[in-house]
Amino acid sequence: MRTDYCGNIDTKHLDSTVTLCGWVHRRRDHGGVIFIDLRDREGLVQAVFAPERPLTFTLAEKVRSEYVLKITGRVRRRPEGTVNPNLRSGEIEIDVTELEILNPSLPPPFLIEDENLSETVRLTHRVLDLRRPQMQANLRLRYKVAMAMRRYLDKKGFIDIETPMLTKSTPEGARDYLVPSRVHSGHFFALPQSPQLFKQMLMVAGFDRYYQITKCFRDEDLRADRQPEFTQVDIETSFLSEGEIMDLMEKMIRKLFKDTLGVKLAKFPRMTHEVAMAKYGSDKPDLRVKLELTELTDLMKTVEFKVFRSAADMKGGRVAALRIPGGAAISRKEIDDYTAFVGIYGAKGLAYIKVNEDGLHSPILKFLPEDVIQAILEKTCAVAGDLIFFGADKAGIVNDALGALRVKIGHERNLLDPGWKPLWVVDFPMFEYDEEEKRWVALHHPFTSPKDGHEDLLEQDPGSALSKAYDMVLNGWEIGGGSVRIHREEVQSKVFRALNIGNEEALEKFGFLLDALQYGAPPHGGIAFGLDRVVTMMAGAESIRDVIAFPKTQRAQCLLTQAPSTVDEKQLRELHIRLRESQTAKG
Repeated sequence: MRTDYCGNIDTKHLDSTVTLCGWVHRRRDHGGVIFIDLRDREGLVQAVFAPERPLTFTLAEKVRSEYVLKITGRVRRRPEGTVNPNLRSGEIEIDVTELEILNPSLPPPFLIEDENLSETVRLTHRVLDLRRPQMQANLRLRYKVAMAMRRYLDKKGFIDIETPMLTKSTPEGARDYLVPSRVHSGHFFALPQSPQLFKQMLMVAGFDRYYQITKCFRDEDLRADRQPEFTQVDIETSFLSEGEIMDLMEKMIRKLFKDTLGVKLAKFPRMTHEVAMAKYGSDKPDLRVKLELTELTDLMKTVEFKVFRSAADMKGGRVAALRIPGGAAISRKEIDDYTAFVGIYGAKGLAYIKVNEDGLHSPILKFLPEDVIQAILEKTCAVAGDLIFFGADKAGIVNDALGALRVKIGHERNLLDPGWKPLWVVDFPMFEYDEEEKRWVALHHPFTSPKDGHEDLLEQDPGSALSKAYDMVLNGWEIGGGSVRIHREEVQSKVFRALNIGNEEALEKFGFLLDALQYGAPPHGGIAFGLDRVVTMMAGAESIRDVIAFPKTQRAQCLLTQAPSTVDEKQLRELHIRLRESQTAKG
C-alpha cells in the first residue's frame, strides 16, 4: 500500500512520487491551502493539498485528527523560510495528487502531542498514548535492547530455553500469584516469581549456558520501578567462577550501551556490601552523588547525649553523619521537611550542626563535649558554610534514612556528577536476622553459595558468613543481581539448618530441585537483569510504566482492560471456589 515510511522521506526523494500511509497528526488550513502532518512510527511528513486539485482538496477538508490516510504525491522542497530542522523530512513536503481516507476517527480524548497528561488518562487510553512519539521511541528502544542482549548471548554460546508459567508455589520472598486448578480440586499453580529453580535444573541437565527473556510475577506493593508482572533477562552458566560470570555480564552491558546509545561505559568498579552500606547507606549506591556517610559510632560511646550514646551502645546500632557542602544556607523549614522525609524510613529525628562563618549553630551542641565536636568536624572534613546531619538508631534505620537523604539532597542541590556510574556490589551477607520471627533468613535465596572458607560459619556464626552474590548497580538502581549456586549436598544442608528448615520442609518446598542436585550437579551460577529497569534508565523515563506497552497502575490494575475483574458463578464452580462475603460488603 505504501512505498516508504513518512518519517523516512527526505531530500534524497526529491521529484520522486511516493505513496504514504499514516495518521493525521495535525491539520492546518492556510488561506485555501491545506497542510496535513502525516505520522507513522518513523516520524512526520508534511502533505500539501492545493485547491487546483478539487477532488483531493475537498476530501482533505473533511479530514480531522487521527484519521488514517493514504496519500500519493510528488516530493518537492519546502518554500524558503519554512524548513523544519527538527525533522528528517523538514526540508521537503508532499504535493498530494491522490488521497484516500482509510478510516476516520472519533475526536481523541487528548492531543497526541500533549506532554502534560495525567497517568490515569494515559493508561485508560493506552492505545492512543502509545501513538505518542516518545512512547513509540521507548518501545523501539526496548526492542533494540532485547535484540542486542540476544545477539551477545547467542555469540557467547547461550541458548534460549522456555520454562513453565504454571509451576509450584515456593517461598521466594514475595507473595505468589496463584492459579486454581480445575482438574485437581483444591490445588493451585503459582505464576513464577523467577525461573530460578528451573534454570538450576537446566544446569544439572547439561545445558551449560542458558538464557531467557521472560515474564515474572510478584504480588507485592508497587513503586515506580516495580510491576506485578515484569520482564527478566534470566541467565545461568556452568563451570564459570564468580569473577568470570561478572566479567561476561559486564561486557554485555558495556556493549549494549555502546551499540544502542553510543555510550562508552568505563570498567565497573567492585565494592563490597560492607563498604557500600558504610559509605552510602545503600546496597545500590548512586555514585553520581558526591556525598558520603561518616562513621561516628565508636566516638559516640564516650558521650552523655542519650540519643547518640544509646544508639552507639545498642547491639546492631549505628551513629553516622552526612556532610552537606554549602548546607549552612539550608533554612529551618527545609530541615523540618528533611526531618519528615527521614521519618518515612523510621528515623525518630534529624539532628544537625551548621558550620557558619561565625561559629557552630545547633540545638545539640550543649550536649556534646568540645573534643567530640572537634572530632566530628575532623572526621567529616566540614568547613565554614557546611551542614552536618546525624542519624542514630539501629543500623538498618540509619542506613535507610541517611542513604535516602543523601540521594535526595544530592539531586536537589546538584551535588552530583552527570553521566553513567555503574559498579558491582559484592560479598553480600548470606543471611539477615528477622526480628519478628527470631530466625535467620536468606538475604538472596537459600541456594546461594557461601564464599570459600565460610562454610563452617553457616552453623557457628551465620551472621558473619558472606556469599558469592553480586549485584550490578547503575546510577542508584539495581539492574541485575545473581550468585554462584550451591551444588554440593553437604553445604546445602548446612544452609537449611542455618535457616531452620528441616529435612521434611526442605523436601516439601524444594524436593524436585534437591533430587536433581543429587545426580552430578555441576558448579553453576547466574544472574538476572530487569529489562524494564534497564530500558527505563536508557530512555530517561520516570517510571518503568513508560517502557511497558500495557502496564498496571500502582494498585495493580489495568485501566485499559479494567483487569482484575469479577468472573461469573459458573467459572467459580468449575474451579471449586466459593467466595466469602467480605466484612466491608456486609457493612
